Amino acid sequence: MQIHQHAQPLREQVAEWKAQGDCIAFVPTMGNLHDGHLSLVEAARREQTDSNVRTIVSIFVNPMQFGENEDFDTYPRTLEDDTRKLQQLGVDMLYIPNIGDIYPDGVDAATRVVPPAALGDILEGESRPGFFTGVATVVNKLFNIVRPDIACFGEKDFQQLLVIRRMVADLAMPVAIISAPIAREADGLAMSSRNRYLSDAERADAGKFNLCLQHLVSEVQQGADSQYAVMHASQELENHGFVVDYVVIRRQQDLAVPEPGDTKLVALAAVWLGKTRLIDNMCFEINK
Repeated sequence: MQIHQHAQPLREQVAEWKAQGDCIAFVPTMGNLHDGHLSLVEAARREQTDSNVRTIVSIFVNPMQFGENEDFDTYPRTLEDDTRKLQQLGVDMLYIPNIGDIYPDGVDAATRVVPPAALGDILEGESRPGFFTGVATVVNKLFNIVRPDIACFGEKDFQQLLVIRRMVADLAMPVAIISAPIAREADGLAMSSRNRYLSDAERADAGKFNLCLQHLVSEVQQGADSQYAVMHASQELENHGFVVDYVVIRRQQDLAVPEPGDTKLVALAAVWLGKTRLIDNMCFEINK
């Protein structure tokens, strides 16, 4: 596995691979890799079967997407272990830029990519102002450096996935965005680097988060009023010790409030368990 810290040698290698007709598959991450991240690499490989696939993973903890009181300084960094996992998986290249490589004039002076407010300023964007500007900006920059043919993102960060797809479409970027299903622990908890913040007691309760979402989806599919079902789910979460940030039912394609006749929906939720913020979602359909 090649390891690069700077853009130019990476670009030269990618150009060589492309000249050979190879497909470049890219998985951007912030490191502290778990099975969910590794499943993205496998999904990217499966997407392209008619040419040789070269997989590139980046690890970069992006300061632009962290708020003032968030965990940038304490975000888990496990580069040695991450490198070993990627080598074992047969990844072709690891890109580990530092902040100066991505923001040569500093984060505050950097040009930003701002998603449409209707998609970027709701839910996660409302709870974490500026978050999706940071995500869109760094992903745009990484795409320009790596120049992938395909890029893979996890469905756990459902709103992020939609923001990136919208950016790629609006900016006419020549990269296909594919997604991989949420990787879950045995009790249903969505895999996340931040799960390690949970105490043992909190971790024992954390699986109830997904269980409450399952109950919410089941009620809506059985014909319950969505507003009532959301209130019921919020109460159930609180009864299990979660502090609810939001619980909503939205349209899958754009996260707009569903209208009569909409059948492809998604339940999205964010909660606090102790000092740890968890997010999850479930896509579903209803029969009309």
